Amino acid sequence: MGSSEDLIGSPPETAKQFGVTKPISIAGPTEADLQRSLELERFLAESGLYESKEEACKREEVLGQIDQIVKAWVKQLTRQRGYTDQMAEDANAVIFTFGSYRLGVHGPGADIDTLCVGPSYVNREEDFFIILHGILADMEEVTELQPVPDAHVPVMKFKFRGISIDLLYASISLLVVPEDLDISHGSVLNNVDEQTVRSLNGCRVADQILRLVPHIEHFRTTLRCLKFWAKRRGVYSNVTGFLGGVNWALLVARVCQLYPNAVPSMLVSRFFRVYTQWRWPNPVMLCSIDEDELGFPVWDPRKHPRDRTHHMPIITPAYPCMNSSYNVSTSTLRVMMEQFQNGNKICEEIELNKAQWSALFEPYHFFEMYKNYLQVDIVAADAGDLLSWKGWVESRLRQLTLKIERDTYGMLQCHPYPNEYIDSSKQCSHCAFFMGLQRKQGVRIQEGQQFDIRGTVDEFRHSVSMYMFWKPGMEIYVSHVRRKQIPSYVFPVGYKRPRPSKPTSPPPNKASREDGGEECGAGSTEKRMKSQRDMEQRLKRKADVDEQNVKPDRPEKRASISPVREKSLSPSETSSSSRSDVCQQSMGKEIKVENLTVGNFSTCESVRTLDFAREGSSSEEVVLEASVAGSSEENMSHLESDNQDSRHGDICEANSEALFQKGSSNGSGRFQTGLPEELEPNVAIEMVLKARGGVNSETVQKPVISFSLQREEISRFRPFLSVG
Repeated sequence: MGSSEDLIGSPPETAKQFGVTKPISIAGPTEADLQRSLELERFLAESGLYESKEEACKREEVLGQIDQIVKAWVKQLTRQRGYTDQMAEDANAVIFTFGSYRLGVHGPGADIDTLCVGPSYVNREEDFFIILHGILADMEEVTELQPVPDAHVPVMKFKFRGISIDLLYASISLLVVPEDLDISHGSVLNNVDEQTVRSLNGCRVADQILRLVPHIEHFRTTLRCLKFWAKRRGVYSNVTGFLGGVNWALLVARVCQLYPNAVPSMLVSRFFRVYTQWRWPNPVMLCSIDEDELGFPVWDPRKHPRDRTHHMPIITPAYPCMNSSYNVSTSTLRVMMEQFQNGNKICEEIELNKAQWSALFEPYHFFEMYKNYLQVDIVAADAGDLLSWKGWVESRLRQLTLKIERDTYGMLQCHPYPNEYIDSSKQCSHCAFFMGLQRKQGVRIQEGQQFDIRGTVDEFRHSVSMYMFWKPGMEIYVSHVRRKQIPSYVFPVGYKRPRPSKPTSPPPNKASREDGGEECGAGSTEKRMKSQRDMEQRLKRKADVDEQNVKPDRPEKRASISPVREKSLSPSETSSSSRSDVCQQSMGKEIKVENLTVGNFSTCESVRTLDFAREGSSSEEVVLEASVAGSSEENMSHLESDNQDSRHGDICEANSEALFQKGSSNGSGRFQTGLPEELEPNVAIEMVLKARGGVNSETVQKPVISFSLQREEISRFRPFLSVG
């Protein structure tokens, strides 16, 4: 932080062009802009985004130690392979940094992206991932060592004295690597493979970015601000399909080029203004794409059909120029555009002195935004296995988003959330990820239309099970959960979920409508009342007919529901099955229920567990709700629309005459009432409870219900309790 004079600095020459186009504006800051920039930097400092001098010194020490380790490693390999003593003496490896540390925007606790450049005779597959891995594993300073050799850019992750390190390796075509190697020079790419090019490009891109921006300090402050904003709003994650550090750096650098004399407060505002209006998939480029004679492929949609499928191209400035944001999907682009628009609106208010900088960084309440979610639970035998297993599954979550978009023709939109959540009460090593689900906005829908994504989830689980380093106990569970079923451990301590407002009158019937609104369709009060009267009369007539056929001496039967553990989803039966069962039972997501008896009908097919969900409501507001049960395929089979109210007992789900047709079998022994499958047991049994005049406090407290039906109830509600 500094004074307003420091912020102004020495402006670049106005005649100089930065980037591939002329700047939009070369105007400098006003006094108000300078003041807002000082306030922004003060806010960032108070938010803890700058590391202390002690931590900065520790990072430098750690980098120095790693540099000595890789130098000794290369010398050892040189001697073992029979090279001369002089060759062993000259053998060398050099450590470079890239990413946020190289750009100067890292914060406390951030990892350090590092690259080790070694000679041609030291390879990645054996020497780096086996021999160096073994050296690091034997060191007390090293913890959480995790090799990822099959990544797009192979990496070794670990902590050294508590500092997170991501270490890459590149073997260049030199027998001796000079200490002053210029990694930006094109000669380092001679006679290397594409994995090595990708490893080298991190450093080359970082250096190019710093060369191509007009004012490095203004760029750094703006980038630090935008990265903080992206994390708060849940759009910072390359692996999930959003943008990572290099992507945000390139976007900010382009805005700096377009406004070369702007200060950070201006650049943040212009960032949102530019990218809310950007016409994707037009690419963001800091310089023209260079086609070198080395022959590596560069991003060019005219030549490469695959490049035409990219939704949000952000091109790296170093040869070979690539699209750094190929992970972005239509769904994640939609989410980011919504966030850009929200940020633009807030920045306009800040410029009018109607809001403070803190408003821009309000956290995104993901679990209040959707009615339907996918929950992906990841389980392993211990913390070490979970670390590698989670990394693999997380790297494949983007594929689940793409598969859902593909199989629903883009009609079901996914919002993967990059945060991971841990339930500390579980006895096993566990974490969970979530995805929000909703229908495509602005499209007319039909009542009752549902999405069957069982095959999609099966395909995803099969691809995940192909993990090369799979171990017993590594499992994954995919479940469909409602907003009110979201587990409490995802919320911060003290957080109170918003209570849905209790309607003063019965909600109207649902109808075909646009935009996937969350409210019920419009309808007059008179029509609703008439529909309810017709339904009651029809029920009464049916009850009178059926009651004559009920034998008075028939013994009563009870509806009992008993959960049974489902088989493990691991590739084979393992010795850790008992541990997995404990984990699975504690998650309560995929359980099997059998021996359901209602009235004179019984079934042993898998049905849903019925829970009473209170969610802080009074006893009058308690509704019956189905938890996610049965196999995950069954959960996906009838994924309810975001447009349907999540309160299952709501009359909005039940007042349509068409919903209450006579129950029948679908050939699998399941409930059939004409309702979506997730609502069938709920509405039917809730009708019984309402007829009794409510739910008593003892019943409400039971996690799984078990109650008997009276003879007259069996007769009256038989059409809605039938099973095959």
